[in-house]
Amino acid sequence: MSSSSVTTQWDRLRLHNGCWYGSFARLDATGRLIEETPSMVTLRDGETEMSEPHAMAQAIHQTVAFGDGDGNWQPASRLTYRSLNRGMLLLASGAYSQGSLQASPIAEFGAEFGFVMGDRRLRVVVQYEPSSPCNPLTHLTLIREHRNTPAPDERSPLTVEQLVGVWQGNSRSIYPDWYESAAMETRLEIVGAGDRLHQTLSFPGFERHSTAVVENHRLLFSSSTKPDQSPIQVLLLTDGASITAPLALPKGQAFFLEVGWLVSPTERYRLIRHYDAQGAWSHLTLVQEKKVAA
Repeated sequence: MSSSSVTTQWDRLRLHNGCWYGSFARLDATGRLIEETPSMVTLRDGETEMSEPHAMAQAIHQTVAFGDGDGNWQPASRLTYRSLNRGMLLLASGAYSQGSLQASPIAEFGAEFGFVMGDRRLRVVVQYEPSSPCNPLTHLTLIREHRNTPAPDERSPLTVEQLVGVWQGNSRSIYPDWYESAAMETRLEIVGAGDRLHQTLSFPGFERHSTAVVENHRLLFSSSTKPDQSPIQVLLLTDGASITAPLALPKGQAFFLEVGWLVSPTERYRLIRHYDAQGAWSHLTLVQEKKVAA
């Protein structure tokens, strides 16, 4: 998933072209599987008519079909990308996120995250619902896909033991006006201690310590300085995936949603969608890191 000379948002979307076989796994807020459906998603270049006579514009056509497990496919949706809206940003590797621009207590809120590596793709959808007195995390969708051929057998669920260690890498952020920051070095140290997990995240001029309670396939981070803040949950899922999200949307506090992908025992990617204290989406960050010590 290394960066390339690809620079435009449109060309980055083209990195996803092809026919992707996989499945949509619907999960509840705790990561429990509700249902899983075989899927086939196709993206291809095309053209679309413009308002001027005989004028054509570039487009990418997407079709989604769901299977019954016996090789039969039922078309579910068709979509043509003529332009990319402000809520969607792609990085040079093809990693992307799209979703709500503003958190609101009276509206649904959610975001989609996607990684592409060669002929493998991982996507996650995180959804919150309007509710009083808070907007609770309600639904998650995990989508694992393989280009042009049915996906191979899935890998085992991510474990705490795989995450423990020292991870070093770099991060790069992109903003709604398409400005991209310079790469920044990052360091993440994760230490396990019984049913606790201690984490230290650092980059130039910043260091943060946090502790989570380990509950089987999920980690719960709570703030000792902000007891009224909703816990942040990390779900450890199949195929090296992880989802980090507050159990309820914070009010008056900045927050983030994160999806991680462990692609090998020593290589991990994380996409982070940042929101400010007013609930407005501010930017997207991609972290690429390698384990340098167990």
